[in-house]
Amino acid sequence: MRAVVFERYGEPARVREVADPRPAEHGVVVRVEATGLCRSDWHGWQGHDPDITLPHVPGHELAGVVEAVGDRVSRWRPGDRVTAPFVCACGNCPSCAAGDQQVCERQSQPGFTHWGSFAQYVALDHADVNLVAVPDGLSFATAASLGCRYATAYRAVVQQGRLAAGEWVAVHGCGGVGLSAVMIAAACGARVVAVDISRRALELAREFGATECVDASDGRDTAERIREVTGGGAHLSLDALGSPATCAASVNGLRRRGRHVQVGLLPSATGTTPVPMARAIALELELLGSHGMAAHAYPEMLRLVEAGVLRPDLLVTSTIPLAAVPDALASMGTAPGAGVTVIEPWR
Repeated sequence: MRAVVFERYGEPARVREVADPRPAEHGVVVRVEATGLCRSDWHGWQGHDPDITLPHVPGHELAGVVEAVGDRVSRWRPGDRVTAPFVCACGNCPSCAAGDQQVCERQSQPGFTHWGSFAQYVALDHADVNLVAVPDGLSFATAASLGCRYATAYRAVVQQGRLAAGEWVAVHGCGGVGLSAVMIAAACGARVVAVDISRRALELAREFGATECVDASDGRDTAERIREVTGGGAHLSLDALGSPATCAASVNGLRRRGRHVQVGLLPSATGTTPVPMARAIALELELLGSHGMAAHAYPEMLRLVEAGVLRPDLLVTSTIPLAAVPDALASMGTAPGAGVTVIEPWR
């Protein structure tokens, strides 16, 4: 099969022929019809993820068709249209038994713990626990965008963030995760403040329901501006980018007893991230993490997508072939772009 491979961190990846994967006895091989290009893939390429072994094929947001199944798989057959969370759970550990597969103690992650979906085929573990059926009316490109960014944003806003209609929500960073969060929060009846340094990203945020937009590049204090436009601070704030500056601004922009959810990765390469804990104590703030979403939680989100309440398809702003991936991956370090870029490996 053809796949995007890098052999050294930070050096150009290239498309080449590699061996087709085979399913584990509990897993499947999926023919990849679409896969998202995510900033997490860039972090992996930069060497920020300790699970990666070189040479490596990145890619963790995917949708496609089951090609082959292992002997112990009971729920899936070749030809099934599927997607999967980026966290593939074991199904047996205490966390999985509690329904918390997104923090599975023996999780695997395509594109990190093993070769991923920037390829024509990808292997996924523990298929009966992790696969999600893709409705016939949902395109593969839209389904691929659900597996990391949209599902991550949904859990961060609805489940971890416990958003209530009428609350103010601040979203720091309007890439794929951030724009997903803006759309989901607005659909839930929230008033959304979108924060970014890109004019195009803020324009998209406004299209997807943001009430207010804050340009963080103009030199003014971002948290202060959020407190101004919300009349005292956000009830819920998400750092959807992952930097010391956006984390601090998210916490500092909250009102009393507000909730901060950290979604964007804070890699060790940026050093230790200082969190304004004095404010967290004084205002009794909640500081939460959010790490993907378990497969069993997808049906609620999919019902809203099928009903047209949520429109993840509108977030797909570009589609590229496999040959364009090495350059697109490298550019994410300086120009992450707005919206979601989807790769079609068969092109």
